[in-house]
Amino acid sequence: MKRIIAPIVLLLLAVNVFSQVKTTVTKSKITFEIKNLGIKTGGSISGLQANVQLDAAHLNTSSIEATLDSKTINTDNDSRDEHLRSEDFFDVARFPKITMKSVSLRHKSGDKYEGQFSLTIKDKTKEFSVPFTYAETGNTATVKGSFKLNRLDFGVGGSSLVLADEVTVTIEVEIAKS
Repeated sequence: MKRIIAPIVLLLLAVNVFSQVKTTVTKSKITFEIKNLGIKTGGSISGLQANVQLDAAHLNTSSIEATLDSKTINTDNDSRDEHLRSEDFFDVARFPKITMKSVSLRHKSGDKYEGQFSLTIKDKTKEFSVPFTYAETGNTATVKGSFKLNRLDFGVGGSSLVLADEVTVTIEVEIAKS
């Protein structure tokens, strides 16, 4: 009897591990907003590459990893964009990638989730709690979330009387499940 139970348990564990849904990013929009001279201004960062293995029934084995190309920062102002890419801000020559990786994920209710993520900018890593929604429609899923960070925690820009420290980041990603 024990010889029969052990293979069944191993099979069930394997099914759970491999039942996670693998995905491909089909659309993404990563934006940021900050106050400059008291006026909200913002932009976007593109070049998203992500590995999303999210199984709502098995969040303890699910994961989300994402990378952005920091030199794609775009505020619709070429001179400001070049300044943001310089050593003073993102230093894209030395730090070409911004990365975010889930530490843990939990279901709150309905399509609402919360994740603990490690965010790395300029070789500085900090953990953030990020509330997000995850909705599936057919073979497509949409992830939307928003969080705030302090740019000084990552050495992005210096102390300033005109530029706020708090930045709001909004993430909208559409993924195709396979």
